[in-house]
Amino acid sequence: MSSPSIADAFWAAPPIARTLTAATLVLSVNFWLIPIISSYYFVFVPQLVLKLWVPQIWRLVTAFFITGPSLGLIMDPYFLFTYCKALEVDSSRFSQPGDLFVALVFICSVILLLTGIVFGGGLLLGPLLLALAYLHVQDAPDGMMTFFFFTIRRKYLPGCMLLAAFLMAGPNEAIKQAFGLAAAHLYDFLTRIWPSYGGGTNPISTPLVVQRWFARPAGASTTRAYGTAFQSRPAGSVGAQSQTSSSGGGGGWTSGFTSGSWGSRGPGRRLGSD
Repeated sequence: MSSPSIADAFWAAPPIARTLTAATLVLSVNFWLIPIISSYYFVFVPQLVLKLWVPQIWRLVTAFFITGPSLGLIMDPYFLFTYCKALEVDSSRFSQPGDLFVALVFICSVILLLTGIVFGGGLLLGPLLLALAYLHVQDAPDGMMTFFFFTIRRKYLPGCMLLAAFLMAGPNEAIKQAFGLAAAHLYDFLTRIWPSYGGGTNPISTPLVVQRWFARPAGASTTRAYGTAFQSRPAGSVGAQSQTSSSGGGGGWTSGFTSGSWGSRGPGRRLGSD
């Protein structure tokens, strides 16, 4: 049996993680190594996005896909893929199709707003990585992990990343990345803390049209940390079954055996009876 190719591995990865990582690699190589398109067109500049004559709205997206120089070309895509994949595949809070996409849109919008007001724009992958790391560690905050050469609790990862940004890139970059932390915490507060502990409702829901964009085909499987989940078939398809029983209750785990020879079985007889 031949080993899987790079293309096979790419298409086997979760869609959001692989798309963001691929876009980051392509645009960053163009930005830092092979400037086919001028790097000027990738940076977020509010004045150019909002201008009346040909607004450059693509900057709202491309600013999140540019890594840092040198080692950042390797490490930033790696962390982006790692955190995105963990949230997309393993996190229970993003179990519905499109949930992570909506979270990214909300978080990136807050980062754009804060960065535009305070710094007048810039490159924004750093704040996004910190936001993803913050959401990632919320699933198991007291677990242990390794950060460079140190073993820390997972909940301290965003703070360590912020400190590393301050030491290696200066206070301005640290403040910019703190905007990602603020955006992720705001999302976490609105979607988890406020509904669970404040008695409120979640104001950020995934629209039906977005769910349809990311919905898997009927019968497709999703590998998660706690097992493999299978998408149910839509009503009317081959093998789709009613979930109601003769007593009016919901179907249990045996509801799939309601067709063919299993479905035609009678009420049964006790052994030794007529």
